[in-house]
Parts: sequence; structure tokens; C-alpha cells
Amino acid sequence: MDDNFQTQGAQRESDAASGGLSSSAPKYEAILSIPVTVQVVLGATTMPVASLMKLGRGAVISLDQKVGDPVNIVVNGRVIARGEVVVVDEESARYGVSLTEIVASSRDDRAA
Repeated sequence: MDDNFQTQGAQRESDAASGGLSSSAPKYEAILSIPVTVQVVLGATTMPVASLMKLGRGAVISLDQKVGDPVNIVVNGRVIARGEVVVVDEESARYGVSLTEIVASSRDDRAA
């Protein structure tokens, strides 16, 4: 009888660890609604604070990217893809990004 009790206890612990689901297939529904921040980085630059303070309306900031270069798609601070800027709707002057490359993360990135 002790063996049966230990087996049942182990099963309950296993069920609790899996959220009460005894199915062997992973369930992702719980994480699908978690919000993430998605950014499209057109480019970057470095400038002294004095130059930054002089910027005003209409100022142009030169970036390190060239026209036609791929832009980085960043999710929660990590580059996950690259793409190109496209016009989505000319009437409303909206644009978007067409993904051209998914960036594979290294094992070290996943562990961090």
C-alpha cells in the first residue's frame, strides 16, 4: 500500500508541475496573451548632449543606416528579425516592415 501511495503522490506532483494537465503536448495558451514590446529600428547615431540640446523643430538627425539597408525588428530588447520598409496605405501615409530575415539566436542568448 505504501508503494501505491507514493505513486499517487508523484502523479499529483507531476500534475501540479504541469499546471494540472496530464497531456504530453505543451500548452502555450497561457503565454500567447503576454504583451511584448516590438520596435523597428531605422538606425542610430551618437551625439554630445550639447548637440542634442540644440535640436529644434525640423532638425535632421543623420543615422548610421543608408536608404535600402534592412531595418532591425527588436522584441523586448533583442533583435529577432530584419526587414525592409514598405508602404502599407498611400492614402493614410502609413508604412510598415516586410520581414526578410529571421535572426537565429545563439544558445548563450537563450540562457540569458
